[in-house]
Amino acid sequence: MTALSPQQRSPQQRVAPWRRPRTLDVVGLVARLLLGGVMLVAGALKVTRPEVSARAVQAYQLLPFDLATYVGYGLPVLEVIIGALLVAGLFTRVAAVVSGVLLVAFIIGIASAWARGLSIDCGCFGEGGAIASSETRYLEEILRDVGLLLCAAWLAIRPHTAYSLERTLFTDGR
Repeated sequence: MTALSPQQRSPQQRVAPWRRPRTLDVVGLVARLLLGGVMLVAGALKVTRPEVSARAVQAYQLLPFDLATYVGYGLPVLEVIIGALLVAGLFTRVAAVVSGVLLVAFIIGIASAWARGLSIDCGCFGEGGAIASSETRYLEEILRDVGLLLCAAWLAIRPHTAYSLERTLFTDGR
């Protein structure tokens, strides 16, 4: 059996396997479920205890106390909504952009706390507030958020993913 020349191959065969639309759709699916799952879980863990979330935002000492309280109360609800939209695959680009903006804010907040020598838990998945300096994990938290930010960027650029409600409801299934 002889190999086909590039001119004899179909357009699908000429594209590198990792650049084929189906492969890109699956990469998007993984990014969407990872980012959406993390946002959904982070918000769900805080939404029933808004006072704990408010305390975590206040611990960063970046916003006036009352504003930090309001942000702490609203943030879990926003995270749950964005996470649910991403997991379902609805309004993917918008949800990815909003989550990307949140992640940039989180990265700035964590880096700021680290640079100012604060010893706080990020509050990402519940508790938050002051902790012993030996318990801080700023680098790990920043790296996690950078990874999630990459998922958000991918989805903002290429929101079409496999198994999304958006694709099912608004396209012919391509």
